[in-house]
This record gives sequence, structure tokens and C-alpha cells, in this order.
Amino acid sequence: MIIYHLVPERFYARQRKNAIYLPKPFLREGFIHCTKRASEMARVANFLYRDERGPHVYLYIETKKLQAKIRYDDAAKQYPHIYGGLNHDAIVAIRRARRDADGNFLPPEKL
Repeated sequence: MIIYHLVPERFYARQRKNAIYLPKPFLREGFIHCTKRASEMARVANFLYRDERGPHVYLYIETKKLQAKIRYDDAAKQYPHIYGGLNHDAIVAIRRARRDADGNFLPPEKL
């Protein structure tokens, strides 16, 4: 199954040299936020990051390839959390997050 994660493009580019990917909030929260559905990824992106300028990318993550534990902490099971670093080979695609004319994030495109 593919899940999605949003990250500023410049931050992710610096992370690619590391053995694993860890977003900025990981040290504070202890997990990597993801979404199960593309439409939900756009909703969350607009709620939390709409005013952040600069290009962002969507990471398409294949859950079967994850080395770290994944857990759904919400009752609806829409928000998978990765408890550990994200191994780069689990990222099956990286796409620039598109925005509409008003600056709203659009959902990740289908692979």
C-alpha cells in the first residue's frame, strides 16, 4: 500500500545523503506523519503548510518496504505513523507538490 508524506523540497534534498530520512518534528514527536489517501494529504497540507512558501514534495512510501514500525493512532486509520527512520528504498516516488492559483496544495498525482 502507498502512503504519503509532505516535506519541503530543500529539506528533503539535504536528507537524501543520510542512511534514513527523519523530518524536523521527529525528535519532538517520535514518528513520521503520513496519510493514507491522496485527498487527505492535500487537506492536511493546506491546514498545516499552506502559508509555507517554497517548493514541497510528496513522498510516495510503499508500506511493505518499510523497515520501521508503522502504526495507525487514529480510530479511522487514515493517518499512519512511522515509528523510526524512513529507509529511502521504501520511497517509490517523489513528486513536486502542485498548488492551485490561490496557493492551495493539490493532492498527490497517481503513479
